[in-house]
This record gives sequence, C-alpha cells and structure tokens, in this order.
Amino acid sequence: MVVAMLAVATPLVAQQQMGAMNDPTKKIQGSGKLPDGWVARFDPPRVRPGQAPPPAPQLTEVNVVTMGSGLHFTSGPAAIYYNTKDVATGEYTVEATFSQRKSVQHEAYGIFFGGSNLQDSTQSYTYFVIKPCHSQCGNAGITLGEILISRRSSDGRPQAIVPLTHDDAINTDDPKDGHATNKMTIRVAKDSVHFLLNDKPVRTLAKSQVGPTDGQAGLRINHNIDVHVDWKGVKK
Repeated sequence: MVVAMLAVATPLVAQQQMGAMNDPTKKIQGSGKLPDGWVARFDPPRVRPGQAPPPAPQLTEVNVVTMGSGLHFTSGPAAIYYNTKDVATGEYTVEATFSQRKSVQHEAYGIFFGGSNLQDSTQSYTYFVIKPCHSQCGNAGITLGEILISRRSSDGRPQAIVPLTHDDAINTDDPKDGHATNKMTIRVAKDSVHFLLNDKPVRTLAKSQVGPTDGQAGLRINHNIDVHVDWKGVKK
C-alpha cells in the first residue's frame, strides 16, 4: 500500500527517474573498437535527480565482435550501430536476424532507417524494435511480445509512431531458457513503408507518417543486451 501511495503521489517525471535508477546499465569491458566500417552513436546519458550529467558513454563500455557471419553485441549503454556503406535512397529493403541465448528482459533491439546527422544533436532516424519478453517482463499473466516504431529527431525523447503493443508475429522468450530468434525487415516502397517480423507483415505506414526514408540504415541495441545479429544491410 505504501508503494502504491507513493507512486500515485509522485509526479510522472520523478517516477521515470526512479525507474532509471532501478534499472542501472551493466558494466561491460569492451575493446574500445568496432568491426571495420562500423560506427556507434550512444543515447544521451540519463540524468539522475540532483546530480550532474554522467560522462558520455565510451566504446569500452560495450563489446561488439565479429562472430561467424554476423556480429555479437554485449551492452552496456544503449546505442545505434551502423556501417557507413549502408546508406539507402528510393525503394529498398533493410533486414537483420536477431538471436538471443537468454532473455533480454524488458529491453528491446531492432533496426533503423532514414538516418541523418547521426553524430550531433540534430540526429534523425526512425526505428523498429521488438521486446521478445515484455515491458513488464516477469509479471504474472502478461502476454509476451511487443513491437515499437518510433522517430528520433534530436537528442530529446523519441516520438512513438506505433506505441508499444503486442504482436503475435514475435518469437517470444523460450519458457525454459529465454532464447529467441527473430527476423526483422523494413521495406521502403514508393509511397509506403512495410514492417515485417519473421516474414509476416505487422504494420504498413505511409511515408508521411515515418518521416524521411533516405539515409543511413543500421541497428538499434538497447542497454543490457546480449544478442547475435545476422545483418543483411541494405538491398535495392
């Protein structure tokens, strides 16, 4: 009852800050390098109430290595990752398959497109991510599997185009060990953008809804993620 009363009495922003403090970023020791051609852009650091902004995240706080035909990500702070050759215009397809060996809990991963100015405060891109567990992962009675499509147009908070919602196309956490594999695809057509999961359409949006589609494409990996990615990049 006390916790519930505090939640009601505490303003939303303060609740979000409290949530951030209860979800610390794991300490990862990385090499400080990315595979050839790849670049990272970390999310702006979260500021705790009454404290100065923390130092900007560094590449040593994530570990990204080439493994087989794909890349293995262990985070660390949330970031987008992209290969500078994956710039697309007009009609194209972006595709990647994500394989987790254990649950990533309430966190998400996925792909982005239409990126520009990715290394400054005017960064802009649209991303499509999934949560194979759930925002409330671990709570009894929830239906697993959520999608989210959002647009980031600055260092501020991204704006949801399709808010977090359940979708049956997601391969959710295995009940025994939490592993899951999901193929994610974005197809940019003449006037629309098609979002697919495991080759099943989940959303079709007008280009006007998602913003610019020409630009950099890549991966979005939230914090505290351990996942292998078979990145197919951009195909015309």
